[in-house]
Amino acid sequence: MTTKPNILFLMADQLAPHFLPAYGHKVVKTPRLDAIAADSVIFDAHYSNAPLCVPARAGLMTGRLPSAVDVFDSGCDYPWSTPTFAHYLRAGGYATALSGKAHYIGADQLHGLEMRLTTDICPADNHWYGIWDEPDRILPWFHDLKNVVEAGVVERGTQLDHDDDTAHFAVRWIYDYARSGDERPFCLKVSFTHPHDPYVTPPAYWNRFRHDDIDMPVTPFMAPEERDSHGRWLYRHYDRGEHEVTDAHIRTARHGYYGSIALVDDLIGRVLDALKAARLDDNTIIVFTADHGDMLGERGCWYKMSFYERSARVPLMVHIPGMSGTRRVAQATSLMDLMPTLLDMALDGGTEALVEPTEGRSLMPLITGDGSDWQDETVSEIFFEGVRAPGVMIRRGSRKFVHWEGGPCSLFDLADDPEERDNLVHDVDCKAEVEGFESEVRRRWPLKALTERILTKQRRNALVNKALMTGRHTPVDFQPFDDAAIRYYRGNWHEAEARDVLRFDR
Repeated sequence: MTTKPNILFLMADQLAPHFLPAYGHKVVKTPRLDAIAADSVIFDAHYSNAPLCVPARAGLMTGRLPSAVDVFDSGCDYPWSTPTFAHYLRAGGYATALSGKAHYIGADQLHGLEMRLTTDICPADNHWYGIWDEPDRILPWFHDLKNVVEAGVVERGTQLDHDDDTAHFAVRWIYDYARSGDERPFCLKVSFTHPHDPYVTPPAYWNRFRHDDIDMPVTPFMAPEERDSHGRWLYRHYDRGEHEVTDAHIRTARHGYYGSIALVDDLIGRVLDALKAARLDDNTIIVFTADHGDMLGERGCWYKMSFYERSARVPLMVHIPGMSGTRRVAQATSLMDLMPTLLDMALDGGTEALVEPTEGRSLMPLITGDGSDWQDETVSEIFFEGVRAPGVMIRRGSRKFVHWEGGPCSLFDLADDPEERDNLVHDVDCKAEVEGFESEVRRRWPLKALTERILTKQRRNALVNKALMTGRHTPVDFQPFDDAAIRYYRGNWHEAEARDVLRFDR
């Protein structure tokens, strides 16, 4: 490429790679994502560094472990002066914009972005904070199984409104950029909220699948006493006896989820069509990923918030202009690697621009096929609401070690046991390996001090939220502004036509 590349960063919410054709699923239909995958590097062991929206997205933006920037749960902000990839790209001469979901908490709703085109679907205040001081308390924003038993077909929903806006304003931004005369390259992030539950979808997307073709979970329901300590907590977290989930409910919920994936695929298609129509596709890198996955009934578990593969793993496809064919990467990587990767893609000197170290590593050696020195490991954290103490995961090679402070731990070999049914942590042949992982956990995470930081942040959030919800409410939700004075025809008709028409010689 002779000029700096544009970057189109596409993102879904709560999408496990297991449910995409590019990763082997036989029922779901995603022709537009399949087309991207056909000429991309596909990452087969890409992880969320914290399988929950806010901390996952904080790790992605900053290239840091979420705990390194004090983002432990969905009520946590991080300082406005924390560098993100948006800061670096903007300082490096890029136009930066976001359409759709950001899920930033607090007063800074840009975190380096030049503009946001839509408001968020989630609240920007710290209302969804955790509280380990009362670990058995069911907080009002906790999931239950209502979204499973009420899954199905809807004509319209709030999430559909959001994602329609996300695609619409992204398309308009692409055309505005193309005819603006702005000579800067761009980074446009387009972030959808589907296929996040509720598991409902419009008739057109429901009807793309025969109900009898919807596959059921590979690992059936496990009684609470058969689960590990976190699995038992998850069961209490969203299965409190209000709803009885049948096989019919499970199949219907999965059908709705598949429909929502197809919906996202169509919306991505709209954005890609605009990119091509504006003649920007030949110099635009495309990145597609998600913030975390969805258990979707495996083991009887739903949603996210666990280290199981369908919760913690996410898709990643990277297409660079001129790339032909599919190449797959088996090494373990994570969302926080994307920030330094974008710098390497876009900036002269790449990650040399970093003003502080990041835990994330540039994926460019793996993308270019020169990943022989890549350390095949990544990590993830669970410091969310509801759990009693820290949980951390180390994925190294095919081995996945999960440490729960004060609770039973797990060791799985994903090559031989991809469904994580055989916990090797007490296997006598694995004793030295488990001890090595435990020592490493203590080195990487000072758990006692970390617990105190988490508790302090939660107590601060509880106090601040109580104060902000008392008396006059002053919301911090992002309010998009569209300047009417520069839209459509203002002043001389002919000047507006000459300025705003986008035409190419055919």
